Amino acid sequence: MKKFFSLSLFSLLLCGVQSGVVQAQDKSFTNSIGMEFVLIPAGQSIRAEGLNDFGEEAEHQVSISQPFYLGKYEVTQEQWVAVMGTGSNPSIFKGRTNPVENVSWDDVQVFIQKLNEKEGDNKYRLPTEAEWEHAARAGSETKWFFGSDPNQLGKYAWFKDNSAGTTHPVGEKQPNPWGLYDIYGNVWEWVQDWYGEYPEEMVIDPTGPASGSARIYRGGSRFNPTNNCRSAYRGKRLPGYRRSHLGFRLAFSSSPRSV
Repeated sequence: MKKFFSLSLFSLLLCGVQSGVVQAQDKSFTNSIGMEFVLIPAGQSIRAEGLNDFGEEAEHQVSISQPFYLGKYEVTQEQWVAVMGTGSNPSIFKGRTNPVENVSWDDVQVFIQKLNEKEGDNKYRLPTEAEWEHAARAGSETKWFFGSDPNQLGKYAWFKDNSAGTTHPVGEKQPNPWGLYDIYGNVWEWVQDWYGEYPEEMVIDPTGPASGSARIYRGGSRFNPTNNCRSAYRGKRLPGYRRSHLGFRLAFSSSPRSV
């Protein structure tokens, strides 16, 4: 398989991040409510969709032209309350450092608006689907960032075989090579894009269709089997859909995508 991924490491760092909290050379930062972000490098990677007649995923080349920050962890219930207020926690499985869940895509947009107001900028957003997969793969071309052996998933994710049916505090499993925890399992993560078919040609910074009926979520959750908790698997629901398996992690950049 051709190796698509190439890193400029941190030579292409975020430009235009003018806040005193984040400097251009920083590989990570923590905001005022304790949300930790890590810098995801620009580069080319693959994006996969579906299976062909040989049981292989159809692959397309994607280029992420600018580095961006992505949440080290899924957004927690404590962080949700810090932004939305006391008594606002919608989660079914309560826990201060458990991921917030039972939130719709629309709910997340309200959270983002309030967080941007609180932090005094307009740079917090959901990652695009392509950014999410690029970050999850961390340079890999295999089914999971750690390889192709499903028996290894338990080291990195809370899923059907080990979760006991509940969410767990973020960060208890091992991270991927770029320092992201729970990128598989625990809760599904909403991304920005409307659902649509991928283009066959190589694309740069894709943001999905301009409109649609369903938004995409990624990564699998506490009750999903191994095949759903992998880099390429995607789900879709109406933007108002809420369930105890749906949460999110945030991106941060100098050029937020439009809703």
